Amino acid sequence: MTEENNLTMLFSRLRQKRAKFALHQQKKRIDLPLLGAVILACGLGLLFIFEASSVSAARDFGDKYHFFRDQALWFVLGLVAMTLISFFDYHRLYKLALPIIIVAIVLLMTVFIPGLGVKALGAHRWLNLKFFIIQPAEAAKLALIIYLAAWFSYKERGRLLAFVILVGIVVGLVVAEPDLGTAVVICATALILYFLSGAPLWHFLMLVPAVTLTILGLAVTSPYRLRRLLTFLNPTVDPLGASYHIRQILLGLGSGGFWGLGLGKSRQKFEYLPEAMTDSIFAIIGEELGFLGSVVLIAIFLFIVFRGVRIALFAPDRFGQLLGFGISSWIGVQAIVNLGAMVAIFPLTGVPLPLISYGGSSLVVTLIGIGILLNISKQCLAQKQTR
Repeated sequence: MTEENNLTMLFSRLRQKRAKFALHQQKKRIDLPLLGAVILACGLGLLFIFEASSVSAARDFGDKYHFFRDQALWFVLGLVAMTLISFFDYHRLYKLALPIIIVAIVLLMTVFIPGLGVKALGAHRWLNLKFFIIQPAEAAKLALIIYLAAWFSYKERGRLLAFVILVGIVVGLVVAEPDLGTAVVICATALILYFLSGAPLWHFLMLVPAVTLTILGLAVTSPYRLRRLLTFLNPTVDPLGASYHIRQILLGLGSGGFWGLGLGKSRQKFEYLPEAMTDSIFAIIGEELGFLGSVVLIAIFLFIVFRGVRIALFAPDRFGQLLGFGISSWIGVQAIVNLGAMVAIFPLTGVPLPLISYGGSSLVVTLIGIGILLNISKQCLAQKQTR
């Protein structure tokens, strides 16, 4: 009888050790499909940044790889940041949420300080840190998501006014730069998080029209934004002036046909298309890869958002769920705003295409957000293993 008990205890200990080892191995795993889709999107981004910028880079810098090399460096930095963040327990962000949003707001205000803020094309959107220049509005998107997820992860009453004030401060600073497109992305993401947190439906139904009217008011009171709005309503007006940009975008997409003109054969990159490597890069992709390539790119974004939502659904706690939904919504909303403007569903906003468009701040911050999703995914798998 004693021998049987000893054998039972031995097998029990072996099972426990096996379970602990399996759990340890499981915690090392990440959502590989999400990681693969993100790397693929970044690779396409680097390829088409070179395609879109080679002509202007050769003319301005005597080096057709100038912008490609810059973005490749930012990609490496973003990849390192994403990897480190994927090993950083996202629960720690709960306690860091308040300092993170405070730093983000301070950085947004700093762009208006002479000597620190960089003014270009009439906008104060960049901050000069001597060694490199960053765009604080990009970091503010993720900072606000982290803070709102932490705040909404516990229920409390009477938070509507506080929510409006906080989002109003962040959005107000972004609009003052001015950057209405980024403000729209921030507003939409914040509203989605507020709704998913369990807020009453009437709050949502009240906030959406209010935000929409505010955006329209900001558009019609600015001559530059009003021209873009009127061009959106009637693209045939002033084809060599106000509507030139959208007409070149549509021309590029249309000339690509179903199969595309082929890699390296874009005509719009010869400085016909404004912002070819940034906001309008999708037009170059559509021109060279055609409708088929454009659909594949959209499918990649849909897959990234799908995996992010799936991670959020299986997150082990409310904070992880809201954080996952917030990051997924941000990437999805920003892609919709950019792509919608490219096909004339929305007015041109100047919002970059996530992971694709040229821009170090946008790429690095987005990859950090992906790193958080990957960390949540590891914890989802670990939770599943213990059940």
